[in-house]
Amino acid sequence: MTTKFLFDVDGTLTDARKPIDPEFEKFMLDFICNHHCIIVTGSDRPKTLEQIGLTLTNTFSRVYHCSGNHMFIGAQEQRRNTWKLSEEQYKFLEDQLDRTKYSEKTGNHIEQRIGTANFSICGRNADWNQRAQYVEWEEHNHAREIVALAFNEQFDDVVAQIAGETSLDIFPVGCDKGQVLNDYKDSRTIFFGDNCFPGGNDHSAAQASTHFHQIDRGYKQTWEILKKKYI
Repeated sequence: MTTKFLFDVDGTLTDARKPIDPEFEKFMLDFICNHHCIIVTGSDRPKTLEQIGLTLTNTFSRVYHCSGNHMFIGAQEQRRNTWKLSEEQYKFLEDQLDRTKYSEKTGNHIEQRIGTANFSICGRNADWNQRAQYVEWEEHNHAREIVALAFNEQFDDVVAQIAGETSLDIFPVGCDKGQVLNDYKDSRTIFFGDNCFPGGNDHSAAQASTHFHQIDRGYKQTWEILKKKYI
Protein backbone atom coordinates (compact mmCIF):
# COMPACT_ATOMS: atom_id res chain seq x y z
CA MET A 1 0.00 0.00 0.00
CA THR A 2 1.51 3.33 -1.05
CA THR A 3 1.66 6.28 1.32
CA LYS A 4 0.34 9.65 0.17
CA PHE A 5 1.28 12.88 2.00
CA LEU A 6 -1.42 15.55 1.83
CA PHE A 7 -0.68 19.15 2.83
CA ASP A 8 -2.73 22.24 3.50
CA VAL A 9 -0.80 25.39 2.50
CA ASP A 10 -1.64 28.46 4.59
CA GLY A 11 -0.48 27.84 8.15
CA THR A 12 1.03 24.45 7.23
CA LEU A 13 3.56 24.85 4.40
CA THR A 14 3.77 28.58 5.14
CA ASP A 15 3.02 30.80 8.08
CA ALA A 16 -0.41 32.40 7.80
CA ARG A 17 -0.70 34.46 4.59
CA LYS A 18 3.11 34.48 4.16
CA PRO A 19 5.27 33.16 1.30
CA ILE A 20 7.13 29.91 1.85
CA ASP A 21 10.50 30.02 3.57
CA PRO A 22 13.22 29.49 0.88
CA GLU A 23 15.05 26.82 2.87
CA PHE A 24 11.83 24.92 3.56
CA GLU A 25 10.97 25.17 -0.15
CA LYS A 26 14.27 23.43 -0.98
CA PHE A 27 13.49 20.76 1.60
CA MET A 28 10.02 20.18 0.17
CA LEU A 29 11.29 19.92 -3.41
CA ASP A 30 13.65 17.17 -2.25
CA PHE A 31 10.96 15.49 -0.12
CA ILE A 32 8.54 15.40 -3.07
CA CYS A 33 11.18 13.66 -5.20
CA ASN A 34 11.11 10.75 -2.75
CA HIS A 35 7.47 10.72 -1.61
CA HIS A 36 4.02 10.98 -3.17
CA CYS A 37 2.81 14.47 -2.16
CA ILE A 38 -0.48 16.30 -2.72
CA ILE A 39 -1.75 19.79 -1.89
CA VAL A 40 -5.23 20.21 -0.40
CA THR A 41 -5.90 23.90 0.20
CA GLY A 42 -8.91 26.12 0.69
CA SER A 43 -7.20 28.87 -1.29
CA ASP A 44 -7.66 29.44 -5.01
CA ARG A 45 -4.85 28.82 -7.50
CA PRO A 46 -3.55 32.42 -7.71
CA LYS A 47 -3.17 32.58 -3.91
CA THR A 48 -1.45 29.18 -3.82
CA LEU A 49 1.03 30.27 -6.48
CA GLU A 50 1.62 33.52 -4.61
CA GLN A 51 2.51 31.66 -1.41
CA ILE A 52 4.54 28.66 -2.59
CA GLY A 53 5.42 29.52 -6.20
CA LEU A 54 4.81 27.88 -9.57
CA THR A 55 7.73 25.41 -9.42
CA LEU A 56 6.84 23.89 -6.07
CA THR A 57 3.11 23.90 -6.80
CA ASN A 58 3.53 22.00 -10.06
CA THR A 59 5.98 19.53 -8.50
CA PHE A 60 3.23 18.04 -6.32
CA SER A 61 1.55 15.06 -8.01
CA ARG A 62 -1.85 16.75 -7.69
CA VAL A 63 -3.05 20.10 -6.37
CA TYR A 64 -6.57 20.50 -5.02
CA HIS A 65 -7.50 24.16 -4.69
CA CYS A 66 -10.72 25.58 -3.18
CA SER A 67 -11.16 22.66 -0.73
CA GLY A 68 -10.89 20.07 -3.52
CA ASN A 69 -13.30 21.78 -5.92
CA HIS A 70 -10.62 22.80 -8.44
CA MET A 71 -7.98 20.18 -9.25
CA PHE A 72 -4.76 20.41 -11.27
CA ILE A 73 -2.07 17.98 -12.35
CA GLY A 74 0.94 20.11 -13.12
CA ALA A 75 -0.31 23.17 -14.99
CA GLN A 76 -3.34 21.37 -16.43
CA GLU A 77 -6.80 21.83 -14.95
CA GLN A 78 -8.53 18.47 -14.45
CA ARG A 79 -11.88 19.38 -12.91
CA ARG A 80 -13.83 22.22 -11.35
CA ASN A 81 -17.06 22.65 -9.39
CA THR A 82 -19.39 25.39 -10.72
CA TRP A 83 -21.33 26.03 -7.46
CA LYS A 84 -21.86 29.64 -6.38
CA LEU A 85 -23.49 31.36 -3.41
CA SER A 86 -27.19 32.05 -3.94
CA GLU A 87 -28.52 35.59 -3.57
CA GLU A 88 -30.14 34.54 -0.29
CA GLN A 89 -26.87 33.14 1.07
CA TYR A 90 -24.92 36.21 -0.02
CA LYS A 91 -27.48 38.53 1.62
CA PHE A 92 -27.38 36.44 4.82
CA LEU A 93 -23.60 36.89 5.04
CA GLU A 94 -23.91 40.63 4.42
CA ASP A 95 -26.43 40.85 7.27
CA GLN A 96 -24.12 38.88 9.58
CA LEU A 97 -21.27 41.22 8.71
CA ASP A 98 -23.40 44.28 9.54
CA ARG A 99 -24.39 42.76 12.90
CA THR A 100 -20.85 41.86 13.93
CA LYS A 101 -19.49 44.48 16.32
CA TYR A 102 -16.00 44.73 14.90
CA SER A 103 -14.90 48.28 14.17
CA GLU A 104 -12.31 48.03 11.38
CA LYS A 105 -13.78 46.35 8.31
CA THR A 106 -11.45 46.74 5.36
CA GLY A 107 -13.50 45.48 2.40
CA ASN A 108 -13.64 42.35 0.22
CA HIS A 109 -15.54 40.42 2.88
CA ILE A 110 -17.30 37.86 0.64
CA GLU A 111 -15.21 36.22 -2.07
CA GLN A 112 -16.65 33.73 -4.53
CA ARG A 113 -14.10 31.08 -5.50
CA ILE A 114 -14.36 28.03 -7.73
CA GLY A 115 -16.90 25.76 -6.05
CA THR A 116 -16.52 27.58 -2.71
CA ALA A 117 -16.84 31.00 -1.09
CA ASN A 118 -14.79 32.75 1.59
CA PHE A 119 -16.17 35.08 4.26
CA SER A 120 -14.00 37.43 6.32
CA ILE A 121 -15.21 39.84 9.00
CA CYS A 122 -12.09 42.00 8.92
CA GLY A 123 -11.97 41.73 5.12
CA ARG A 124 -9.36 40.32 2.79
CA ASN A 125 -8.06 43.84 2.14
CA ALA A 126 -6.65 43.97 5.69
CA ASP A 127 -2.92 44.56 6.04
CA TRP A 128 -0.73 42.58 8.47
CA ASN A 129 -1.41 44.88 11.43
CA GLN A 130 -5.16 44.88 10.79
CA ARG A 131 -5.17 41.08 10.54
CA ALA A 132 -3.23 40.78 13.79
CA GLN A 133 -5.67 43.11 15.55
CA TYR A 134 -8.58 41.04 14.29
CA VAL A 135 -6.99 37.75 15.38
CA GLU A 136 -6.56 39.14 18.90
CA TRP A 137 -10.17 40.38 18.93
CA GLU A 138 -11.45 37.05 17.58
CA GLU A 139 -9.77 35.10 20.39
CA HIS A 140 -12.11 36.80 22.86
CA ASN A 141 -15.25 37.19 20.74
CA HIS A 142 -15.42 34.00 18.59
CA ALA A 143 -17.37 35.85 15.91
CA ARG A 144 -16.51 33.34 13.19
CA GLU A 145 -18.02 30.50 15.23
CA ILE A 146 -21.17 32.58 15.76
CA VAL A 147 -21.53 33.35 12.04
CA ALA A 148 -20.82 29.73 11.04
CA LEU A 149 -23.41 28.43 13.50
CA ALA A 150 -26.05 30.89 12.27
CA PHE A 151 -25.28 30.12 8.61
CA ASN A 152 -25.39 26.35 9.13
CA GLU A 153 -28.70 26.60 10.98
CA GLN A 154 -30.18 28.67 8.15
CA PHE A 155 -28.97 26.55 5.21
CA ASP A 156 -28.96 22.75 5.34
CA ASP A 157 -27.35 22.11 1.94
CA VAL A 158 -24.30 24.36 2.41
CA VAL A 159 -21.64 24.38 5.15
CA ALA A 160 -19.55 27.18 6.70
CA GLN A 161 -16.31 26.20 8.44
CA ILE A 162 -13.50 28.11 10.16
CA ALA A 163 -10.55 28.64 7.80
CA GLY A 164 -7.12 30.10 8.45
CA GLU A 165 -6.88 32.82 11.08
CA THR A 166 -9.57 35.25 9.96
CA SER A 167 -12.19 33.68 7.69
CA LEU A 168 -14.79 31.02 6.93
CA ASP A 169 -14.87 28.66 3.95
CA ILE A 170 -18.34 27.92 2.56
CA PHE A 171 -19.27 25.10 0.16
CA PRO A 172 -22.04 22.59 -0.62
CA VAL A 173 -22.39 19.64 1.75
CA GLY A 174 -19.81 16.99 0.84
CA CYS A 175 -17.68 19.39 -1.20
CA ASP A 176 -15.11 20.05 1.51
CA LYS A 177 -11.51 18.86 1.74
CA GLY A 178 -12.66 15.38 2.76
CA GLN A 179 -13.83 14.74 -0.82
CA VAL A 180 -10.17 14.58 -1.90
CA LEU A 181 -9.65 11.35 0.05
CA ASN A 182 -12.13 9.59 -2.27
CA ASP A 183 -9.32 9.61 -4.83
CA TYR A 184 -6.98 7.73 -2.46
CA LYS A 185 -9.10 4.99 -0.89
CA ASP A 186 -6.49 2.33 -1.66
CA SER A 187 -3.59 4.29 -0.12
CA ARG A 188 -2.26 5.06 3.33
CA THR A 189 -2.79 8.79 3.70
CA ILE A 190 -1.12 11.26 6.06
CA PHE A 191 -2.65 14.73 6.24
CA PHE A 192 -1.08 17.95 7.59
CA GLY A 193 -3.34 20.91 8.38
CA ASP A 194 -3.80 23.75 10.85
CA ASN A 195 -7.59 23.46 11.26
CA CYS A 196 -8.12 19.74 11.92
CA PHE A 197 -10.41 20.35 14.91
CA PRO A 198 -14.23 19.95 14.64
CA GLY A 199 -15.60 22.97 12.79
CA GLY A 200 -12.28 23.63 11.04
CA ASN A 201 -11.93 23.38 7.28
CA ASP A 202 -9.26 20.63 7.58
CA HIS A 203 -11.38 18.42 9.86
CA SER A 204 -13.03 16.27 7.19
CA ALA A 205 -9.73 15.57 5.41
CA ALA A 206 -8.05 14.73 8.72
CA GLN A 207 -10.83 12.34 9.70
CA ALA A 208 -10.85 10.65 6.29
CA SER A 209 -7.06 10.14 6.33
CA THR A 210 -5.22 7.17 7.80
CA HIS A 211 -3.33 9.57 10.04
CA PHE A 212 -3.16 13.35 10.46
CA HIS A 213 -1.02 16.01 12.11
CA GLN A 214 -2.62 19.13 13.62
CA ILE A 215 -0.23 22.01 12.87
CA ASP A 216 -0.34 24.79 15.46
CA ARG A 217 3.06 26.45 14.88
CA GLY A 218 3.21 26.95 11.13
CA TYR A 219 5.61 25.46 8.62
CA LYS A 220 8.41 24.95 11.17
CA GLN A 221 6.29 22.34 12.94
CA THR A 222 5.51 20.61 9.62
CA TRP A 223 9.23 20.62 8.81
CA GLU A 224 10.11 19.14 12.21
CA ILE A 225 7.56 16.33 11.85
CA LEU A 226 8.69 15.43 8.33
CA LYS A 227 12.36 15.25 9.34
CA LYS A 228 11.66 13.31 12.52
CA LYS A 229 9.07 10.81 11.29
CA TYR A 230 9.24 10.44 7.52
CA ILE A 231 12.87 10.67 6.36
